[in-house]
Amino acid sequence: MTSPIRASWHVGRVASRRRETASAVRLELDVPTWPGNHAGSHLDVRLTAPDGYQATRSYSVASSGEMTRVILAVEELPAGEVSPYLVHQLAEDDELEVHGPLGRYFVWIPSEPDRSPVQLIAGGSGVVPLFAMAVAREREADHAEFRLLYSVRTPEDVFFAEELSTLSKTTVEIVHTRRSPPGSTRPPARLTRESFAGLVFPSSTTPRIFVCGPTPFVETIAGWLLQLGHDPTRIRTERFGGSA
Repeated sequence: MTSPIRASWHVGRVASRRRETASAVRLELDVPTWPGNHAGSHLDVRLTAPDGYQATRSYSVASSGEMTRVILAVEELPAGEVSPYLVHQLAEDDELEVHGPLGRYFVWIPSEPDRSPVQLIAGGSGVVPLFAMAVAREREADHAEFRLLYSVRTPEDVFFAEELSTLSKTTVEIVHTRRSPPGSTRPPARLTRESFAGLVFPSSTTPRIFVCGPTPFVETIAGWLLQLGHDPTRIRTERFGGSA
């Protein structure tokens, strides 16, 4: 897929669901009319109540390519209108309205000629679109060098833990901020600008950079990248707030 894909409304069926973390669920949707999507895309989910009230929220897509199966990983926001339903009530074979694919800015397209290194930086559930990029990279025989820096509270909070451990074309570095896994040589700690600088591509390599996570995390990382001399035109950010 090299050209923009037109977004539209679709009806999907929940083919499978399972817990991703204690507060998140992985949903696999069968969407017969889905046109495929680029890695890093997102979609809107629309819920309609019996009285006609509707609520719509955006979620990153964890899958990519020309297929009609769409994978989402949704973390619950307890005060939200949509995520609690998706995490606790949506069942297999239920139908769901989705609008997409969306997002032409925050995507990685293998066919693009740029072969510079690609740096992925995620905070918490912000790893979802970056995971899609790393998986897409696995399908490419010859392409840019990939790195993923993933900041997460504890080992149990890691999204796609099994899949991340098997990636062969992306170097994955997970930083635990509250509790490290057994046997880890790195104590839990938040990233600092100094530790961050040692975990990402240097600015001299002119990497393409994708950053996704909560707004404070993204703003901090973007600031560090600029201080470290990275080209602002090479940095793409996606952030989320508190209305899921």
